[in-house]
Amino acid sequence: MSFIKTKIINFLKLVFPSTYTELAVFLFFIVCYGILGSYIALHYRIIFDSRIPWDAYFSFDNKSILMTGGSFERHPLSYYFFNWIREFSLFISGGKMDANFRLTLAWLSNIIITLNIIQVFKYLKNIIQLPLWLSLLIILFFGAFSTNIILSFTPENFTYTLFLLSLYNYYAAIKLRKEEKIPATALSLAGITIGGLTITNIVKVFIPLIFEKGIFTNWKKFGNAALRVIVATICFVLLYLNRIDFKYQNIFSKTNQQYEKFSNVESMPTWDMILSFFFGGNILFPGFIMSDKHNMKGFNFKGLYMDVYSSALPYFFIGTLLILISWSYFKNFKNKWVQVIVISFLVDIIIHCVMRFGLHTSYIYGGHFVFVYPLLLGWLFFAYRSSAKMMSFLTLIVAILFTYLLVNNIFRMTEFFWFMENYYQ
Repeated sequence: MSFIKTKIINFLKLVFPSTYTELAVFLFFIVCYGILGSYIALHYRIIFDSRIPWDAYFSFDNKSILMTGGSFERHPLSYYFFNWIREFSLFISGGKMDANFRLTLAWLSNIIITLNIIQVFKYLKNIIQLPLWLSLLIILFFGAFSTNIILSFTPENFTYTLFLLSLYNYYAAIKLRKEEKIPATALSLAGITIGGLTITNIVKVFIPLIFEKGIFTNWKKFGNAALRVIVATICFVLLYLNRIDFKYQNIFSKTNQQYEKFSNVESMPTWDMILSFFFGGNILFPGFIMSDKHNMKGFNFKGLYMDVYSSALPYFFIGTLLILISWSYFKNFKNKWVQVIVISFLVDIIIHCVMRFGLHTSYIYGGHFVFVYPLLLGWLFFAYRSSAKMMSFLTLIVAILFTYLLVNNIFRMTEFFWFMENYYQ
């Protein structure tokens, strides 16, 4: 019994704030995000409108995800997860899909995104071991990302995926630091939850195993790792096949349809979509454009999308940030934690930038990788921890980026409120 109790306590300490500093960070962000989400939920119907299945804002599929979990070929197990979310929200609202229903959904998203912030803060503080003031600067910068702002009130797969990925990265980093292997149970649970919400992310679950000590020099350790991967894969596949009544042929046909639909959009130059959407839109809001939409059942509504950047300054911002994280990677090339982060990021780069899947709306996929930016910034500071001049220079750069990010994103959110005021009261 004491073993189970210890495991539960360790899990709670891993997920939730475990120090007064972490609690203070948690309370700060939950208040900020909570005020935003509560106001939107109580005054506007954009978070959930039963008539609007998708694309009310930034291509998120709030109603579709809540009611069905999304398409099974991309979100194989999210159906079960969002059944719980929906039923809990209906319980709180007394069975009505009203303002209280929206408020519950917003607060669930708020809590999850705030816990995602805490995971990144713990990583900066406990794995990279940055000074507290520097961890706070980076986490404030991260907290102002457009992805975190939007997902803090959005009931979507991306909201929960972002938390699960940041949590797993922190957990895996702890295991690598202690030179311990990730147990088969933890690996299977991560595969089911992370891969179950978005199937391509299951690859990221296995990346830390590559860097376990002696994995390629000791055949027993390699065999053990292979066995853990096989167990996790079998668990995931069986649950996936059970979800679709073992009609596995549907997976391939639906996947091909989705790839054709979301990878052949030529609305704007590829390089601009990569910079403005994939690397940019999930951090720094660009301008917005409206579109006339309909639900294919006679109801017309307005949709809001992100546009490409329209001036040199946002490109300079994103270019500077990309230089910093690239600098961090090359400076810490032999660092196994950095390699885990970058390889994970590379999965998304291949899917969206190389294969072009969803590139025209890749700003919504930030929930799969935006935590990479603060972690790589943290490792860059770590590499220059002995150089006061470089630390000062990097701090100044991040402070300037943070100031511009905050001003820009607050301004763009006023435009978002104008959109809701006019079309979603």
